[in-house]
Amino acid sequence: MKKVRVAVLGYGHLGKWHCQKVEAHKDMAEFVAIVEKFPAGQESARINHPQVKVVSDIKEIINDIDAAFVVTPTSTHFELVKYLLENNKHVFCEKPICSNDEEGKALARIAADKKVVLQVGHSERFHEAWEKLKDKFAKLTPPYTVRMNRVAPFKGRATDVDVVQDLAIHDLDLVLHLFKQKPLRITAQGQKIRTNNWDHANIHLALEDECHVFLVVGRNAVKEMRDVEVISKDGMMMVDLFTNKIFEATNTKYEDGTFVKDQDYSKRDHLLLEHKYFYDSVLKSNPAIIGLRDGLNAVHLVDCTLKSMETQKTIQVNLG
Repeated sequence: MKKVRVAVLGYGHLGKWHCQKVEAHKDMAEFVAIVEKFPAGQESARINHPQVKVVSDIKEIINDIDAAFVVTPTSTHFELVKYLLENNKHVFCEKPICSNDEEGKALARIAADKKVVLQVGHSERFHEAWEKLKDKFAKLTPPYTVRMNRVAPFKGRATDVDVVQDLAIHDLDLVLHLFKQKPLRITAQGQKIRTNNWDHANIHLALEDECHVFLVVGRNAVKEMRDVEVISKDGMMMVDLFTNKIFEATNTKYEDGTFVKDQDYSKRDHLLLEHKYFYDSVLKSNPAIIGLRDGLNAVHLVDCTLKSMETQKTIQVNLG
């Protein structure tokens, strides 16, 4: 079987993980190059991947690859994805695909006539919990309320962007992925604590059919929390993404007389799965499992959230 010749752009914390996943798919991918501009990163890449070419500029190897993984800071995504598309390369870009709506519109114009795969790295979609609960989410009786928490102590990473682009985008994308009712309006407030960007955000999404999502994200918390609660007249569902557990309480008792049922779900290597889907799409000419429109819708929700935080006003959502 033909292999996809790939490069990984960026050898930071996440870039190192992507390099490992490329090597784990040797039956589908040929690891051609690592593009890293910092000397220390280049040295580390050469030590850890001695058989892979290490360069400082994508232009040095653009004719040697079929596809690239963009794992650089968010502020660089637009120019790199644009360059790769213009050179007819398949692209996997870590979230967010770009920084704002205007960049998204430009990418959409470029990608419109390109016969390449463009996959966006919204890895939180790959929790097994969503497969277990998707039918129940689809049957939810409105109105319902969703509460989502994604907070952690300060780690010193991704400080070139705010907490909305870094963390909230995961849950904003999950809202679009998991629920039938779509966002209509966003109201958000935030705090700048350790950086010049937003470090904490409280976000309210008003959905169709009088449904609501309340989202809290922060990167200066005293402990780590990642959970999703769904409350409706039928009961409550809660997923703890940190401990991989699902809790359910209906509006009646269970057969054993209890009121709360819990179950564990398997922890997955989301990045490994994303790589497999990407290579499959490239080799079999299938649509990306998470494509450009998905990525741009998430960016739009981020854009609306940031505008609300900056203006202290409610912002109307206009999904494509």
